[in-house]
Amino acid sequence: MLNLRAFFGIGFLVTSQVTRALNHRGGCPLVSVTKVQDKCFNQQASTMAQSIKYLGQEEAQHIDEELFSEYGFSVDQLMELAGLSCATAIARAYPTSSLVKAKPSLLVICGPGNNGGDGLVCARHLKLFGYEPTILYPKRPNKPLFQGLTTQCEKMDITFLTEIPEAMVIDKAYNLVVDAIFGFSFKGAVREPFGSILDVLKKTTVPIASIDIPSGWDVEEGSTDGLQPDMLISLTAPKKSASRFRGRYHYLGGRFVPPALEKKYQLNLPKYSNTDCVYQLQ
Repeated sequence: MLNLRAFFGIGFLVTSQVTRALNHRGGCPLVSVTKVQDKCFNQQASTMAQSIKYLGQEEAQHIDEELFSEYGFSVDQLMELAGLSCATAIARAYPTSSLVKAKPSLLVICGPGNNGGDGLVCARHLKLFGYEPTILYPKRPNKPLFQGLTTQCEKMDITFLTEIPEAMVIDKAYNLVVDAIFGFSFKGAVREPFGSILDVLKKTTVPIASIDIPSGWDVEEGSTDGLQPDMLISLTAPKKSASRFRGRYHYLGGRFVPPALEKKYQLNLPKYSNTDCVYQLQ
């Protein structure tokens, strides 16, 4: 049986050899488990974020059209997958155990289009994950799809607001705001009531998680004076404006792109781990 001195001597020798090997091969040195994991993840995520294709507005629209026409997906099917991905990414970045307020309260702000539908699905799944979402949905489309999503949230006892609270009220009441107002089809000036809503959000101090693009941003050029969210959840593939995102967390969601479509548009998407529906880029 080895004595302690011999045991630690072998351990030091093995660690030193592995460290030299990793350094020689460009790997992460074994400084500590936490530091190694963080450094390796940051290097891997940075490399992946740089290699993924960032889509312009027109190309993103073409991909959606092909998913619906050539591949037979329905709007509500993709919306469910996208909303689940968003809820999963939020739960990864902001687990309930990390929230500063005793109640795991979130404010989900939904716009009138498909991005708003993603937000409704996201809120429903967040409720199932143990959060307490409240929804602001000021412009509700008169379509069965959105009416059904609204009913599903109401039946789960999710509260709906009629107007945006003041910034200091949001800061006091919620841990996070989920921005599901405008998606990649957004163009032109922001109309009311969303202009006022975005003005309030710019004054809040709680983190903001934006779905697909930060609302109000140009899809390709971004914005210097618009929302500056803490988190961005890109769907299908990042849009060009995502290169200007400076928040802490960038996730890719929506693990539904057929390989042939990915190859056609040279998206170079990451390999999702096991059964994960999200991939952390940053």
